[in-house]
Amino acid sequence: MFVNEAPPFKELSLNNYLFNDESLQLYEDYVSKTLGYIQKFLGTRKFYKGDNLEEIHENKLKARLVDVHSSKSIDKALQELNDLYINHAIRFHNPNYVAHLNCPITLPSIIAELIATTVNTAVETWDQSTSATFIEQEVIRWICNEFRFDTNSDGVFTSGGTQSNFMALLMARDHYAFENYGINIKQNGWSEEVNKFKIFCSEKSHFSIQKNAALLGLGYDAVIPVKVDEKMRMDTEALYVAIEKTKQEGNIPIAVVATLGTTDYGSFDPLQTIGKIAKEQNMWLHVDGAYGGCYILTETHEHHFKGMEMVDSVTVDFHKTLFQPVSCSAFLVKNKQHFQYVSYYADYLNPLENKDKERPNLIEKSIQTTRRFDALKVWLTLKTLGTKTIASYLEEVHHLAKQVYTNLKENSNFELAHVPELSTVVFRYKNSEAAHEPTHDDVNLYIKNKLYTSGKASVASTKLNGNIYLKFTLLNPKNTIENLLNIVKMIEEAGKQYQPKTELL
Repeated sequence: MFVNEAPPFKELSLNNYLFNDESLQLYEDYVSKTLGYIQKFLGTRKFYKGDNLEEIHENKLKARLVDVHSSKSIDKALQELNDLYINHAIRFHNPNYVAHLNCPITLPSIIAELIATTVNTAVETWDQSTSATFIEQEVIRWICNEFRFDTNSDGVFTSGGTQSNFMALLMARDHYAFENYGINIKQNGWSEEVNKFKIFCSEKSHFSIQKNAALLGLGYDAVIPVKVDEKMRMDTEALYVAIEKTKQEGNIPIAVVATLGTTDYGSFDPLQTIGKIAKEQNMWLHVDGAYGGCYILTETHEHHFKGMEMVDSVTVDFHKTLFQPVSCSAFLVKNKQHFQYVSYYADYLNPLENKDKERPNLIEKSIQTTRRFDALKVWLTLKTLGTKTIASYLEEVHHLAKQVYTNLKENSNFELAHVPELSTVVFRYKNSEAAHEPTHDDVNLYIKNKLYTSGKASVASTKLNGNIYLKFTLLNPKNTIENLLNIVKMIEEAGKQYQPKTELL
């Protein structure tokens, strides 16, 4: 007697919304109706509907889950979602959105998201992932090759730069402890020596370095910020002095983080010199390339990556500069053996005795268990667009940043903070009637908030030497210098509207 190889599903009732072959027609209907709302979203020319406190309060109430005991039509649910969310969503593809590291996304990556979500592959183990494992491994091999890492390198997809930087600091800590003191932190936990571990990074590096040091039990104070030069790059002489001072104090330098594309300024730390210092001092060298890492694909920024042969690990965010939907990031290591510091073998999931190089379990490299198949987005984008197209997008936004800088430099109403190395321009409007810094800070915050709440444009703000500056983060290759200069005019007009407070005596 043979068991039926494909037993039939229970008969599909009118209320059965689980995805399978019998609900395909319903799936198509849902997608079709959703596309209608997406079309309206794309057809709206403002980057944002506008900020209204009364509406914010109303939407908070609309988001509440009430009367959810019984099913309702998708039409009603989509209409509610449109009123609550889609109509109020930020349109990152809009050329007047120049605030944060949100990029427009490629069409192949959207198709990949649809496929990955529909099939619902989890990539932690082979028996859940099968060939999806090979796709993630191949994307990792591709980006490792771009960074000129050899075949002993490896990597894994992560939720973003913060998680990737966490893995880097964890490996740096555990590797240094094991290699120098024979301490197995993963097995035995803490020790007195680890309390003295110190990590060095630019004072303009990402906040996740300090945050992750705290999460790892090292504390904020384990991170030593190193001053920057006039180009907002790590001062390598100051780095050397800081390391020597740390040793004299009885502490132990274990790692240096070089940022390739700082969040605020897009600056590239001098990797080659930092690398030499790190190797001389027997320190782990991590590259935070969350923002600038994908510029390895361009000819314009190739020189910034000299010294990669000395790097131990890399963070790269594809959802910043490879035009992928969030989240889509990777963490890479030059020596794949270092993944032993995060690996674990669970009897029910990936028992050690079942390890099979032909059918690998990616969970052995990840601090996450369940992971989405995010690598598919990159794979399909590369297969469709190719790296030359992506590189041209990156070079275009860099060129736009240089053009904005040149124009602002000739405008007496503005003060510039730096010469852009990537696609970020930091500047501030200088109110000619104001004679003290607090007023300049007030007017620039007023400009930022005025443009945002009106829905006209979104610019970011940051601080330099305690003073507030505005920031253009340019990630949209379809933008134009004409449009960006129009935003500059909006800034000037808003600045003129601001009524400065009475000058302090």
